[in-house]
Amino acid sequence: MTAALSVSTSLYPRPFLKWAGGKGRLLKQYEPFLPSTIDTYYEPFLGGGAMFFHLAGRAKRAVLGDINPELVNVYCCVRDQVETLIRHLWDHQRRHSADYYYVVRQRQALRSPVERAARLIYLNKTCYNGLYRENAQGHFNVPVGKYKNPVICDPSLLRAASAALQIAEIQTFPFERLKSRSLAPRDFVYFDPPYHPISATSSFTGYSRYGFTKADQERLAAVFRALATEGRRVALSNSDCEFIRELYQGLTLHPILAARAINSRAGCRGKIGELLIIP
Repeated sequence: MTAALSVSTSLYPRPFLKWAGGKGRLLKQYEPFLPSTIDTYYEPFLGGGAMFFHLAGRAKRAVLGDINPELVNVYCCVRDQVETLIRHLWDHQRRHSADYYYVVRQRQALRSPVERAARLIYLNKTCYNGLYRENAQGHFNVPVGKYKNPVICDPSLLRAASAALQIAEIQTFPFERLKSRSLAPRDFVYFDPPYHPISATSSFTGYSRYGFTKADQERLAAVFRALATEGRRVALSNSDCEFIRELYQGLTLHPILAARAINSRAGCRGKIGELLIIP
């Protein structure tokens, strides 16, 4: 049933979700600024997890979180129930069609955590551009993508991710919680929030029903500055724009060249600037 599909054979952990703003292709640019050893790695905007999977081999422990409870559930199921999850994904793989996509998208009341996780991964692999977006009611509302043969289930990739996640505590929590944690000198915190828009047409606030506003960016900057002032090892990514540069003025700002992947017009996809911010 799967002979025609091209799936991963590598045991190196890497993201199993498509994710807007994912760092997979930027890690070479980030590497000079990352620690070589980590006691506990913290990431409160988990998203696709590219940075965690890149650093998992260097960390003794990890605390991973996100404000989106469905995303947190996916990571918990990959860590704890990967084989059951794989079986559910094979079922989605066999049944996939545009009509089936909308049937699954309408399923809002699944009780089983692993069924909910399989639903999110299936929608992520088959929706338009792999975009995660919720409406005001918290319902996923992205249309189906135009894929001839999407790979919905990659067992090797999921098992590698599961193995890496065994060191992780995974929770739904806001980034402010890190202010109350007692961070050790060899811990490392990486913040990868929804980026501040660089123009009126580039704004993307539909990741969750709550959005991420200018005020949220200001609160995050206050948390980051507090940790940096305490001498903690921290790093943060955001868009390269005047607002962000002013917000983190006095800290070290490293320009990063990134590719814009999500745009309805292919001709508008290209290189844009990001910032990696460190103390």
